[in-house]
Amino acid sequence: MIQGVLVQPLKQIPDERGKIMHMLRVDDAYFEQFGEIYFSVVYPGVVKGWHIHTEMTLNYAVVYGTIKLVLYDERKESSTHGELMEIFLGESNYSLVKVPPSVWNGFKGIGTTPAIVANCSTIPHRPDEIQRMDPFKNDIPYNWELKHR
Repeated sequence: MIQGVLVQPLKQIPDERGKIMHMLRVDDAYFEQFGEIYFSVVYPGVVKGWHIHTEMTLNYAVVYGTIKLVLYDERKESSTHGELMEIFLGESNYSLVKVPPSVWNGFKGIGTTPAIVANCSTIPHRPDEIQRMDPFKNDIPYNWELKHR
């Protein structure tokens, strides 16, 4: 587990009409503040990453499909400096993942359908507080290829 990262299972309320999928409430203990909410669609096998925010806290939940979310802690002052974290999110693991500022993150679409990733961030997106890095050519010790374990 990376310092400051939270993985919180989320509630789903199904009935014969469909279901309600909770994500984040102002009275949740882990809620910080609202900046904006947006949705990212990722196609199967596609990697979106790496990126890092200097101020924004991310609150990810996958409302449709499945992703592999990967986090890398490059913060020198962190007790988990240099650690990687893989989390599979989606229909079989409906959870909120809170990613603090300065933690590299990226995700890959898994399965046969596009995935819809919701992010309720603590501040509105600003191009000056995000850095991006090629997912395949970088210093992060991670390989996005399929792992046959």
